Amino acid sequence: MGEKIITRNKKARHDYEILDTIEAGLVLMGSEIKSIRAGRITIGEAFVQDRDGEMWLLNAHIAHYNQASHNGHEPLRPRKLLLHKKEIVKLQTQIQAKGMTIVPLDVHLSNGRAKVQIGVARGRKNYDKREALRRKDDKRRMERAIKGNM
Repeated sequence: MGEKIITRNKKARHDYEILDTIEAGLVLMGSEIKSIRAGRITIGEAFVQDRDGEMWLLNAHIAHYNQASHNGHEPLRPRKLLLHKKEIVKLQTQIQAKGMTIVPLDVHLSNGRAKVQIGVARGRKNYDKREALRRKDDKRRMERAIKGNM
């Protein structure tokens, strides 16, 4: 079956410097997975939080599935991430440092199961964001110049 990316958090790579990534499963209801397969999920404002030794995805909006009954899922409910204990301990130690957080980078389907790629990140200052955009723009210009000379 392979992987199919459903959505990406474009703001995350702009606003944060990603230091480490981990893939995690999601605990979902039936109507939520159907809605995700239809591409009706947004993770732009989402973040991951440690609660009692478990990692939770908060503020991820999964739209209502139209064919579901009227008592389907709540769009912004917290969703538990499925991680091994070693991974949870590793994440907990990494976010102890000042300014560190965990953000979702993308949601994809892997062999029919919804997975979220999360990243341990450090927030960027405005001047860092501008510098990253400048480097990206310079790289794009150089590639265009090389293609133009061919």
